[in-house]
Amino acid sequence: MIARTETALTGAALRSHAVIDSPIGPLTLVTEGGKLTGLYMDVAGHEPDEAVLGERIIADDDPVLGAAASQLTAYFAGDLTSFDLPLNLEGTGFQRTVWAGLQGIPYGETISYGELARRIGQPSASRAVGLANGRNPVSIVVPCHRVVGSDGSLTGYGGGLPRKQYLLALEQRVSGQTLA
Repeated sequence: MIARTETALTGAALRSHAVIDSPIGPLTLVTEGGKLTGLYMDVAGHEPDEAVLGERIIADDDPVLGAAASQLTAYFAGDLTSFDLPLNLEGTGFQRTVWAGLQGIPYGETISYGELARRIGQPSASRAVGLANGRNPVSIVVPCHRVVGSDGSLTGYGGGLPRKQYLLALEQRVSGQTLA
């Protein structure tokens, strides 16, 4: 992956971002206060406001952005199955619970929104789980692409269904798993 390079002062923390190339298109990585706060795909209508991104820099000029770029490169090469990055996920308590639940889905496997709702102790909240899933600020790292419809179909993905299909196929090829 080739890192391209934008930092804004937000409160007391410095926010910056880098854009890296990937097999699914450009990925924008955002860091603030030494933690990854965003990972955005190049999707029309879903870009964050420029104020959210901060100054553009080269990924290697920031330890968190550099580590994220390196780990994403390894992930796309099939050499990394879990991420080890400091995260700051801003959202409601329920959203953070859902995002924590996403991190418990094993690499190469899928579960339904209903199953995720059950796993987080909210069995009747599959629709709310789907909405929280769609608000995940660090897709791929927090694997929202591993959640599918109750019949196993690929449903909703902020990055678009072709990207979701690509990510799942990559993980299944590497792990030897098949779609549930």
